[in-house]
Amino acid sequence: MKVVILCGGQGTRLREETEYKPKPMVEVGGRPILWHIMKIYAHYGFTDFILCLGYKGEVIKEYFLNYEFMNNDFTINLGSQEEFTIHRTNSREDWRVTLADTGEDTLTGGRVRRIRPYVDGERFMVTYGDGVADIDIGALVRHHLAGGKVATLTGVHPTSRYGTVETDGKGRVTKFIEKPRLEDIVSAGFFVFERGVFDYIPKTDCMLEREPFERLAAEEEFTVYRHEGYWQCMDTYRDFLHLNEIWKRGAPWKVWQGR
Repeated sequence: MKVVILCGGQGTRLREETEYKPKPMVEVGGRPILWHIMKIYAHYGFTDFILCLGYKGEVIKEYFLNYEFMNNDFTINLGSQEEFTIHRTNSREDWRVTLADTGEDTLTGGRVRRIRPYVDGERFMVTYGDGVADIDIGALVRHHLAGGKVATLTGVHPTSRYGTVETDGKGRVTKFIEKPRLEDIVSAGFFVFERGVFDYIPKTDCMLEREPFERLAAEEEFTVYRHEGYWQCMDTYRDFLHLNEIWKRGAPWKVWQGR
């Protein structure tokens, strides 16, 4: 099953890091957050990726073109015909990666529609290039198959950025909760789609989360997989600092073994 990752956004609220690189290439623990997302999927056996490139997509292309050299020792024989020998001192990623230019300003629905030629199975997965979770991808897929619908999204309860205050109605504080989990469910990405989802995406550019999702919901072709564990997106510089601090302490989303 293909895994499509949306990597084309400009990350304007993370301009401190995205001035010269796309948001999926912003590093957490010395590795692009894109790498972390791919490692999560690969842990569950899903290693065939399609990356929807846009803003500064050449940075992602260069990263994967040089991946083996940058992550292993190697010997080079300089001369008229250069020869390389890679010494695999680090674990090799057994990934197949398709890098697709989907337009710098294309919206999320347009990006998914443009990679249709690369999707050759009955179903595929899609997620955003800026969010990590300790999600069980296998359980997500099983939930989708059991639901028998066109689309499944992963729903999470985010943590509030602010503490909440309870009062007794007389101006006195009775309880203070530091950054509680919200009751509302939000979409965390980590979608599973049947191939029929392309019929819901118009030929004109669109946000995946608007007309396609609204039609799927109206026709009762959408299910939700509730993830009660860890999830965090990297939307702002504050999120960037938080994720790097969590990584130092032992990242919950690191479901794979080793580095």
